[in-house]
Amino acid sequence: MIYFDNSATTKISPDALATYNKVSTDFFGNPSSLHALGTKADEVLQSSRAQIAKLIGAKPDEIYFTSGGTEGDNWVIKGTAMAKREFGRHLITTSIEHPAVMNSMKQLEKLGFEVTYLPVDHRGFIHIDDLKAAIRKDTILVSIMAVNNEIGSMQPIVQAARVLDAYPNIHFHVDAVQAVGKGLDSALQDPRIDFLSFSGHKFHAPRGTGFIYAKEGRMIDPLLTGGGQERDWRSGTENVPAIAAMAKSLRLLLANEDDNVAQQQAVRKRIYDHVSQKPKVTMFSQLTPDFAPHVLCFAIAGVRGETIVHAFEDHSIYISTTSACSSKKGTESSTLVAMHTDPKIATSAIRVSLDEANTLAEADAFNDAFDQIYAKFAKLDKATV
Repeated sequence: MIYFDNSATTKISPDALATYNKVSTDFFGNPSSLHALGTKADEVLQSSRAQIAKLIGAKPDEIYFTSGGTEGDNWVIKGTAMAKREFGRHLITTSIEHPAVMNSMKQLEKLGFEVTYLPVDHRGFIHIDDLKAAIRKDTILVSIMAVNNEIGSMQPIVQAARVLDAYPNIHFHVDAVQAVGKGLDSALQDPRIDFLSFSGHKFHAPRGTGFIYAKEGRMIDPLLTGGGQERDWRSGTENVPAIAAMAKSLRLLLANEDDNVAQQQAVRKRIYDHVSQKPKVTMFSQLTPDFAPHVLCFAIAGVRGETIVHAFEDHSIYISTTSACSSKKGTESSTLVAMHTDPKIATSAIRVSLDEANTLAEADAFNDAFDQIYAKFAKLDKATV
C-alpha cells in the first residue's frame, strides 16, 4: 500500500499515539479542576502549550488550542469581524482559499460585511498590487493562505506583510494548515502576521486537534463561549491527551525539517519528470521554489479525476482529486476554476500529496501504475472514436 494523500490527512505517528495513551491513562483529570489530578493535567496542558510556542517562535500566551484548521479559520475570521465591526466591515481574502475561509467570508457577507476576493494568475498566485488596490479605510482583516491545498502554490506572505506594515490596525491572518514542516518557518514567523491557524492531523497528530497563534495585543471575540477555558478565548474542556500528542508530533516533525523537505522534493520530482512527458497530461503544480515540496496536481485529459483515483486504488495507491473536502461532490477544483482552467481539464485533476515517509521506490511504483492506467485510458479513447 502506498499512501499519497497526506494533504487530506496524515497517519498518526507511533510516538504521538504513545503519548496520547499515556496522558489518557495517567493524567485524565480535567485541567480546570482544583484537585491534584486536575493540577497534573493542567501542567501537561501548559507544558504542551510552551513547547508548541517555542517550536513556532511564539510566546505560550499566544497559543490557543482548537479542534483543527476549520475551527481556527472560522474563529479568526468571524472573531475579527465581531471584535472590529465598529471600525469597519471590509475583509480581503483570495479566490483560492480553503472552504473554511471561503464559507466564513460568505457567511459574513450575508450579515452585511463586504469581502474582496483577490484573483490569481494562471499559476495560482495572487499579485501584491491587487492587495494594495483592495485595501480601504474600513478594511479590518486580510486572510491569505500560506500554501494552497490543491496545487501547492505558496502565496507571497512576506510581501503581503510588507504591504500591511503601513496598516497596523488591519488584522493579518495566515492559514498555515498545509505549511507545517515544509520549510516555510521564516515566512510564518514574520512579525507582521497577527494570526496563524494550524491543524494537527496534517502533521501526524490525532484528528480533532489544532491551535491558533494570536499575536499578543491582538483581540478577537470568542467563537465558542462557555466555561472560560483558554483564558476566556475558547471555552470547552481541553483535550489534554490529544494536545500533548500534537505537541510531540510537531516537535518530531520540525526536528528533521530540512531532510524531510528534501525527501519530499525528490519524490515529487521523480513523479513529475515521468508523468509530465505524456501528451494528454496537464501539470498544475510546478517544481519551482514557489511551490510547496509535497503537493503535485495534474490532469489526464478526457478522464474524470475520481475515475483516476479509483484506478490507482486498484494498484493499492491512494491519492485524491484536488481537495479531500470536496472530492466526493464530483465538482471541479475551486482553485483551478479561479485560475480559469478549462472545466473539462479541471474535472480531470488529481492530487498527489506527500510526507517525509514517502520514498523514491514508491514514486517508481506510482510511475509504473501510471503508465498502465494511462495506456488503458488511451485504448478506451481510441475504441470510442
